[in-house]
Amino acid sequence: MMRTICLVVAVSALIASSADAAIIDWQAELQRCRTLRETVAPLLQAGEGISAVGRSNRSVRRCIWIQRMAVRKKIPGAEAW
Repeated sequence: MMRTICLVVAVSALIASSADAAIIDWQAELQRCRTLRETVAPLLQAGEGISAVGRSNRSVRRCIWIQRMAVRKKIPGAEAW
């Protein structure tokens, strides 16, 4: 009986920690993406497409995903790239 209780407590702790990890601070992510966009803008103006820049940079790909999700969820301050 004690093992079962310990197992249930351990599993519930894992579930709770993964639920916390899924929460996104949209405003902080959007601000990070704005800053990144300012850094990437010269590459885009030089003729590189966003997909070419995104393939070479993991944070750019994350920002593209964040922007798409924020626009879809109608988060204030979201804008499409």
